[in-house]
Amino acid sequence: MSRMDRHRNEEEKPRTSKKNIFARRQRKGTSDEDSSMEDFSQNYQDDWQRPNDDYYEETDRINEDRYAQVPPPSEKKSKKKPKKPRKKKKHRILRFILTLLILLIAYSGISFYLGQRVGASEDNDVPEAETFNGFSDDDAHNILLIGSDSRGEENARADTIMVLQLDGPANKPKLISFMRDTYVDIPGEGDNKINASYAYGGADLVRQTISQNFGIDCQYYMTLDFQTFEKVIDTLFSNGVDIDAEKDMSKNLEVPIEKGPQKMDGLTLLQYARFRMDDEGDFGRVRRQQQVISAIFSELKNPISLLKLPYAAGKTMGYSANDVPMTFLAKNILSISKGAAGVDRLSVPADDTWSYGQSFNGGSVLLFDQQANQQAIQNFLAK
Repeated sequence: MSRMDRHRNEEEKPRTSKKNIFARRQRKGTSDEDSSMEDFSQNYQDDWQRPNDDYYEETDRINEDRYAQVPPPSEKKSKKKPKKPRKKKKHRILRFILTLLILLIAYSGISFYLGQRVGASEDNDVPEAETFNGFSDDDAHNILLIGSDSRGEENARADTIMVLQLDGPANKPKLISFMRDTYVDIPGEGDNKINASYAYGGADLVRQTISQNFGIDCQYYMTLDFQTFEKVIDTLFSNGVDIDAEKDMSKNLEVPIEKGPQKMDGLTLLQYARFRMDDEGDFGRVRRQQQVISAIFSELKNPISLLKLPYAAGKTMGYSANDVPMTFLAKNILSISKGAAGVDRLSVPADDTWSYGQSFNGGSVLLFDQQANQQAIQNFLAK
């Protein structure tokens, strides 16, 4: 190798080594930077991924408190039962019922008062009010019903004697009819037919006679004449009363009656109830009277008749002599409405407890077993 070539090689070596030194430095710097960036990235990721224990502990505590306050589904349902909207709805229904009840009471009271005033103002031969010493020794307050046909006579006998019970153990109307030829002991007057007690001492003596002979006490009384009965029926039932006539009737009647179902106005119904010109006599007559009373109660199923009832009841009070308070009728309106399904009836003397006899003046009378009839009446009213 020539000196020129060696010199050239020596000059090239330092350059190469210097260049390599810078290259290594450059690579080293680059690798350091890369490693620093990698360390930074790794530290950042570690910090980001490392859980913060305090943070999660606080979060867990809050969640536990939150879920502890929320009841399970079963508890939620049980607590949601008494909802306020339902209470409000229930209160609205109660207010509506209360308002309706108040209006109904007000309507009934006003109608009853007006009917009573109209009945009292009309030109009627209303029986005079009597002193009636009624009482009751049990929870029932019986009403003594007396139908008279005075026709201007001062001491007329009673044509019809009944006892109506509305507030007894059965909580439904019970009707007891007494045969007018029943031979009884009249207090202070001696033995006579039961209808004579009205001529001797009015309604109060009838009450005493029934109590002494049959063991029934009456709290109130009502006396109606037959013309009043007609007006009451026509007022209450303008289209008549549905009734099934037992037989053809015409003898001694103002209006002939044919057998079978029909509607009867006040006059026809009265004729049907009073008829006794047949072989049954007073027995058939009492049975038909009870049939008429039951038919009247049955008509109360008609809502229109129910609306007319307070006015007609007031008019009846105006037409009649009575001491029945309005509060008593209002208190027993439910029992009266039950009569629409039928009225329990009993005729006294009861079956198989009587026989025909003669009075001291030779008249035909009904002799009865007092103890058996008292027991029959008690059994009838108790069931």
